[in-house]
Amino acid sequence: MRLPGGQGWLGYCLNVHPTQTIADVKAALLGPVREIKRRLCPDAPFAVGLRLSAEAAADPDAAAAELADLFAAEGYVAYTMNGFPYGPFHGVSVKTDVYQPDWTTPERRHYTANLARIMAALIPAGGTATISTVPGGFVGSTRDWQDRVADGLLRSVADLVTLWRQTGRTVALALEPEPWCLLETTQDAVSFFKDWLFTPTAVLQLAALTGLTPDEAAAALPRHLGLCLDVCHMAVAFETPEETFASLAEAGIPIHKVQLSAALRIDRMDAEARHQVAAFRDTVYLHQVVTRAPDGATRRFLDLPEALASAGDGEEWRIHFHVPVFTEPRPPLGSTRPVLERVLALHRARPISAHLEIETYTWDVLPAGTGLMEDFGGGADVTGGIERELEWVLRQLS
Repeated sequence: MRLPGGQGWLGYCLNVHPTQTIADVKAALLGPVREIKRRLCPDAPFAVGLRLSAEAAADPDAAAAELADLFAAEGYVAYTMNGFPYGPFHGVSVKTDVYQPDWTTPERRHYTANLARIMAALIPAGGTATISTVPGGFVGSTRDWQDRVADGLLRSVADLVTLWRQTGRTVALALEPEPWCLLETTQDAVSFFKDWLFTPTAVLQLAALTGLTPDEAAAALPRHLGLCLDVCHMAVAFETPEETFASLAEAGIPIHKVQLSAALRIDRMDAEARHQVAAFRDTVYLHQVVTRAPDGATRRFLDLPEALASAGDGEEWRIHFHVPVFTEPRPPLGSTRPVLERVLALHRARPISAHLEIETYTWDVLPAGTGLMEDFGGGADVTGGIERELEWVLRQLS
């Protein structure tokens, strides 16, 4: 859907649905996406946040042709792609595998190039699409790999420059900071861009890869490379929207995309909260935890079971578990929805990005008895939940 005032697009991410094959993608587009469009904007274009696995995108020209016909017939608009999960994202244990392959590998670059080719075929001449992606990769242990990640990203930008020359369409790559990744926080992102990506050396490397002049390469870098801010991730890191946006603006790092999401929150851990939050453990997704003691000291845990075994009472907890943005779990649990509300208020006052995407992908693992989607039968009516999320965001932006 168009954002109020025509300042860009709002959609939801198809990673909530199985999208492992192109047949899966088409089933989602002709099933729940069609129904949501019918309910919310039957006579207006409906923006779709695409997600294709490497398998679904393996033949990008064929996939683009199929999707272009379907989008035209259904009245859909392509504007962004979630290029983070490479393989299966439903029905199997994802955990840390979601970060593989990382940006040190040719597989990640090849996958991203396929996604970019698809997006360029779906947007109009002169248009811009975005692809959110792994923020370097997963940091399981300390390793010196920034140079290889930067090299992979710069080569991908060169691919996007070539695509722009061929098609007249701009595709921007958006790194998505996330706990336990190379880029975990806004400050990590600022430091990495300053030291490795938006540098004279990087400009000369891009110029050599593309044949651009140094001035042209310097202009191409921020046009084709920036950040995707996931509000859930920002909140888990205890970051404030105002400080985040100010830091990125000062560093000259564009926000190409914002993922609208809320994390699970516990204001003060105690026995009852520990019992309630234990229900959110699952074998599919990774749920990183950051805790903050009354004195401000923070601790980080890779997954929820580890935090439950080690973290103490009296702390505030932020848990990387995407919860529906329009509701709150029953106390003593809560969500970081106030952070999202602040982001949307700031966007309403001054647009942050032209590409907004709701990304609640955890409907099928939401536990019963927590006050989240109780009337949806454990996720049986995901379509209704997505509809309510889109309506809630539009109200916040109006």
